Amino acid sequence: MMRKSIKGRAAPEDLPAALHRLETLCRERGQRLTRQRRAVVRQLLAADRALSAYELLERLRPEDGRATAASIYRTLDFLMELGVVHRLESKRSFILCRHPQAPHRVQFLICRSCGEVIEAEDARLAAATERLGDRLGFALDQRIVELTGLCGRCRTREAGPS
Repeated sequence: MMRKSIKGRAAPEDLPAALHRLETLCRERGQRLTRQRRAVVRQLLAADRALSAYELLERLRPEDGRATAASIYRTLDFLMELGVVHRLESKRSFILCRHPQAPHRVQFLICRSCGEVIEAEDARLAAATERLGDRLGFALDQRIVELTGLCGRCRTREAGPS
């Protein structure tokens, strides 16, 4: 199982690498990496949690007064189509994909206390959801699984001293 924590600030050297990957993906698909697309990726990478479109808008307004909710949603849609951004349905927020190189069936573990998001890819869970859909005659459109609970740090903190 692949596991990568989303919470926590990214190291500064991660931004150039993320932007380079995004630029390469855009070029391969005949698209441009616009100023706003670059800015949204920068904000998602720097965030210590998943961000809603309106939080992104708030963060972008100081540098781009022309940004609107509609333009942010269009940018997020574009980035999701590229596989660079994931939408957390339960939180109505967005996070940067930690391994956008190839399409994947992802699961998210979301801490209800601190907001940590762990992006994981477990083939067994993905296969189980497919089998469930098949068994019930249901054609799945969305295969992202979101699981909520307490991360290890919060579980330890809530348990208190032993």
